[in-house]
Amino acid sequence: MVDNVLGMLVGVAIDRSDGDSGAKGAIIGAVAESTLKVALPLAITFAIGWAVQYAARQALRAATGDHESAGR
Repeated sequence: MVDNVLGMLVGVAIDRSDGDSGAKGAIIGAVAESTLKVALPLAITFAIGWAVQYAARQALRAATGDHESAGR
């Protein structure tokens, strides 16, 4: 739980701006930070994999002269 301190602090600040105690915001901030720690590396890995596949496909089409399906 200590590694989610930044998310908790941000959540508390947002929740207190509404006039609440901040406890609910701390919980939401901690959950959001934990989710981002998992989701962000997955999204980056997916984007890099897509870019590599796209570049390889374009290189293969250029090497074989297959320009009819270049837009697919």
